[in-house]
Amino acid sequence: MSLFQNRLPEVHRMLTAKEVSVSELTEESLAIIAERDKKVNAFLTLNEEGARSTARALDDKLASGAARGLLFGLPAGIKDNIVTKGLRTTCASQFLKDFQPIYNATVASKLQQADAVTIGKLNMDEFAMGGSNENSSFGPVRNPWDLERVPGGSSGGSAAAVAAGEVFFSLGSDTGGSIRQPASYCGVVGLKPTYGLVSRYGLVAFASSLDQIGPLTRNVEDSAYVLQAIAGYDAQDSTSAKVEIPDYLSSLTGDVSGLRIAVPKEYLGAGVDASVRETVLSALKVLEGMGAVWEEVSLPHTEYAVAAYYLLSSSEASSNLARFDGVRYGARVDEGGGLLDLYLNSRSRGFGPEVKRRIMLGTYALSSGYYDAYYLKAQKVRTLIKQDFDDIFKKYDVVIGPTAPTAAFKLGSQTEDPLTMYLNDILTIPVSLAGIPAVSVPCGFAEGMPVGLQIIGKEFDESTILRVAHAFEQNTDHHKQRPQL
Repeated sequence: MSLFQNRLPEVHRMLTAKEVSVSELTEESLAIIAERDKKVNAFLTLNEEGARSTARALDDKLASGAARGLLFGLPAGIKDNIVTKGLRTTCASQFLKDFQPIYNATVASKLQQADAVTIGKLNMDEFAMGGSNENSSFGPVRNPWDLERVPGGSSGGSAAAVAAGEVFFSLGSDTGGSIRQPASYCGVVGLKPTYGLVSRYGLVAFASSLDQIGPLTRNVEDSAYVLQAIAGYDAQDSTSAKVEIPDYLSSLTGDVSGLRIAVPKEYLGAGVDASVRETVLSALKVLEGMGAVWEEVSLPHTEYAVAAYYLLSSSEASSNLARFDGVRYGARVDEGGGLLDLYLNSRSRGFGPEVKRRIMLGTYALSSGYYDAYYLKAQKVRTLIKQDFDDIFKKYDVVIGPTAPTAAFKLGSQTEDPLTMYLNDILTIPVSLAGIPAVSVPCGFAEGMPVGLQIIGKEFDESTILRVAHAFEQNTDHHKQRPQL
């Protein structure tokens, strides 16, 4: 059995007892990647030399009896839009195929401070734009449960690497569901923290008012450990929140007695696959049997969320990606014309079709004569969606529903229909627009593929959603089932 099947406290016990070394954990990770990643394609860049060097240093630290970090010795993967000093960061784009950052993102530094071992950088949809991981310029990631299906996106590599047992945990980024949806498709736990809880410094921006970094893990307890390590105020991030960070691990009591659950009718209505709906209703019965109570409610502006999200995120993407011009860094296609030709050629050849589509949509929405009709109206809808959640949370502790309307779909089945692809995020987008936390936890299977239960909480109340997710997990065995590669 792989060492990565163990919970984090058990791995730390084994390290302390000298039953295993950090170097052995690291070598196991690299060996599994060598064996399985030819099929899955989760990794874009391996940090073999750096990982082995870190492992040796941590083994020395263990031998000396020095204090150890919260994630001591654990092999981790990092999504390839989070910059890592000296380790290639491509955003899965040809524009940045050779980019070597000269500094670490705050979360990358925090992983180092917590004594984790960075194994490498993970595949994704180009510049985090996509919901299937088919938009990577380095080839799609494949779902470890069925190699003919997508892993979800944009953090598909982050979810697939954990599901395939290649790393102990990974970091992803979530703009409209890009941690939670792939977690659902790959049968792992994916947490999107409250906007501002985890520093975005060093995250290559897609939509700055929505992007948030979070962990993907095999179980809820491990997710709490990783969040504990990466959360906190960062003066280098102007959107970082100055809030007290609680002890997330102490919230994992297993008790949900008296918990008040809201179940939006919009989350179980038209467009949600019948088998997914039944799986979620069964999960609610489990929570009900543990003493929780649930009622059907309405989030009336949910139907406008997808349209508002794609206008806002594409507008912000249009602005953020303007820096990629072929002049300062990244790909340059200079064929002897003027400056505008340099911009045109570099961006035309450096960006993939989905990135271009969103840049054009965002530029249109921000253009003179259309700003009020599109961008400003979308911002007003965002406020209404936030108010819907605020009203619900006056009476209920959490909101629960499916993470995605279907299980993972076949590779190539939706690439010619962007609108259908966009609708896969219909249940995760409202949470992102409201800036509140949510976790996806495995709750069963549909068509033999994993289904995720999305537990949504109040602003900065990660403790409650982790408590509910952990209690549910302890009363089921869905998280213990693993794909056979």
